[in-house]
Amino acid sequence: MSSGTYGRYVALGDSQTEGLWDGDDESGLRGWADRLAGQLAELNPELQYANLAVRGRLAHQVRAEQLDAALALEPDLATVVAGMNDLLRPGFDADAVAGELEHMFAALTGAGATVATLTFPDVAKLVPIAKPLTHRVVSLNARIHEAAVRHGVAILETFHHPVTTDPRIWSPDRLHASPLGHERIAAGMAYALGLPGSSADWREPLPPLPSSGSLNFTKTELWWLASFLGPWIGRRVRGRSSGDGRAPKRPDLAPAR
Repeated sequence: MSSGTYGRYVALGDSQTEGLWDGDDESGLRGWADRLAGQLAELNPELQYANLAVRGRLAHQVRAEQLDAALALEPDLATVVAGMNDLLRPGFDADAVAGELEHMFAALTGAGATVATLTFPDVAKLVPIAKPLTHRVVSLNARIHEAAVRHGVAILETFHHPVTTDPRIWSPDRLHASPLGHERIAAGMAYALGLPGSSADWREPLPPLPSSGSLNFTKTELWWLASFLGPWIGRRVRGRSSGDGRAPKRPDLAPAR
């Protein structure tokens, strides 16, 4: 088990690491990385934390825009989570995406940082029309796992745990974690890192949900298509990203609390 006494934690990634749906842009976003930083600060009150993640970023953009900045902050702990945005694109290339992640793993561990990452859940269990993407998730997860092992990166495996596709840990858009989901990811990362006080409880299932009935299911799916999938497709067609013009929320190291 790790002592957990890290002094400089830097988070790299996209919207999940930025913390979308855990708070808002007006009151402030929290997210799993902020929550993990809070746990680290309990072990070391002197912890300094930076979060370079920006929503909408593809893996190659995370590397191009965030890696050098992260290295300049000289972290002794870094988390790297990216690839879900790539999975949703027509030209997805698992080898290319994993290559970007491995480049970051190598650079950060080579600079002396402990690094943690995660694999992705089965999106088809969240979004039935996304079933064709399951093979992409499996393919990318395998490559992330292999790269993590090569570089001694701690990895939070999610695909085989039913709780990771429980709708209650996902926001209404089904692309981002809910506050409960961010809490579970933070707990899972702490466990993957072997932090004192962490446990495998993050993967415990939630109490069963009552059946909603087929009619309610259909209404929910139609509402989701109109509210989230349609606008997302519209941005892709226009060549726009939710992260256009945005900067990291915590570009500099500062106390986590």
